[in-house]
Amino acid sequence: MFPALQITLRNVPQSEELDKVIRQHADHLQHFDQRLVSCRVVVERFGHQGPQFTVRIDLKTPGGEIVADRQHNADVRVAIRDAFDAARRQLEDHVRRQRGDVKLHRA
Repeated sequence: MFPALQITLRNVPQSEELDKVIRQHADHLQHFDQRLVSCRVVVERFGHQGPQFTVRIDLKTPGGEIVADRQHNADVRVAIRDAFDAARRQLEDHVRRQRGDVKLHRA
């Protein structure tokens, strides 16, 4: 279970299923970095000609902050999945840099 997970839904009805999906994705991120301090997830619905969803994820680590966001036109679950996939990729890169696995180019 993620220690500091904050979920905000804007214009999206609250549901246990949606909450469960977000918590599972957030817990999965801890496999990549056990030192995650907090995770803030904002799911927003907007659009006049059909629903569009934006998902923004803010992760705080001891070495910095990671922000990922994604939009999807029809399915909120797809937007959540895509946003967490982007956050995971950024977190993996961040962990590699912290370990020194990434080769830095000289200027």
